[in-house]
Amino acid sequence: MVNIDFALSIGLYSILSIGLIILAWFFGRKQKDKDLSLDPKFIWFCSVCTYTYVQTKDVAFSVCPRCGSYNKRPTEGS
Repeated sequence: MVNIDFALSIGLYSILSIGLIILAWFFGRKQKDKDLSLDPKFIWFCSVCTYTYVQTKDVAFSVCPRCGSYNKRPTEGS
């Protein structure tokens, strides 16, 4: 039978727990970066000033943040 001091067992438990938390954080962060993508329906192109911007709402009309003109979402067939 192996005799382990109480302080040593607490230290090993702490190191192991912290190591597992760091590994979970590291692999979870990589997965989060992979899932980040932008749907093309949120990318708008201003027909007046040619500014490209992101509108997070799914709407038919959008206002350009640069020039203030209204832009209409192009139809699927065009």
